Amino acid sequence: MKSMTGYGCAETLNNEMQMQVEIKSVNNRYLDIVHNIPYYLSAYEIDIDNKIKEVASRGRVEISVRIRILKNDVKVVVDQEVINQYFKAFKSISEYTNSDIKPQISDFLSVEGALTSIKDTDTKKFEKPLFTLLDLALVQFIESKLREGLSTYNDLKESKKKISQSLEIIKKIADEIEQNIKDSLIIKVNDMLGDQNYDENRILQEVALMLVKLTINEEIQRLSVHLDEFDRLLEEDIPIGKRIDFLCQEINREINTIGSKSQIAELNLEVVRMKDSLENIREQVRNIE
Repeated sequence: MKSMTGYGCAETLNNEMQMQVEIKSVNNRYLDIVHNIPYYLSAYEIDIDNKIKEVASRGRVEISVRIRILKNDVKVVVDQEVINQYFKAFKSISEYTNSDIKPQISDFLSVEGALTSIKDTDTKKFEKPLFTLLDLALVQFIESKLREGLSTYNDLKESKKKISQSLEIIKKIADEIEQNIKDSLIIKVNDMLGDQNYDENRILQEVALMLVKLTINEEIQRLSVHLDEFDRLLEEDIPIGKRIDFLCQEINREINTIGSKSQIAELNLEVVRMKDSLENIREQVRNIE
């Protein structure tokens, strides 16, 4: 079982650059990958996403890549044509004014287009360290998701155990409920038989009505099946969050039905306990894949 929340980070430092890759995730209904990376690495977004999808099926995952260039990657290009034209202009001025004017270096530096700085945009040099760090960060990311998942697994098992314990008590109370139904039926039948012209259909209707209203055997049986399925899902090595969430709805329906039919205080108390445990389960399920 894996949690939807996780964290991983890796960084490297060499003569050219310092790079850090950080991955963190929080709860989300679907898988949503958010990029916070330099624009010149955008070509790698699909490959980054594919690696993340291998370890995460749900959650809002934020991938951040920070790069600090330590070695100057700016190249200065001299436009020889511009320099030649400017030099010719100086020579013409010198001849026209009959003076010995010679251009200085500072004169050329102020000429627009004479010198152009170009930043090295070769992204290939980032590819290897980027994916090496990504793999390392993903290892930490998976480990943290598994640690959180184990903690959630233990909480879910404990909450389910409490529901099962309450259900066992309810099963015993169900026998008492059936006996109460039998006693009530005997009283009702005797009342109706006091009338010489009793209606047999009416008796059957009364019996059916009381059975529907008061017996909880079917609900107990279905709830037991749901709890067995819950145990089975917890041991699955695949994303189970959505399926457990749906199963919780079915469990809640049976618990509510048992509570609505209850006329015994002890049973009502167990229903409340089951609802508390189920609510804890539903809160925890929101955090698993």
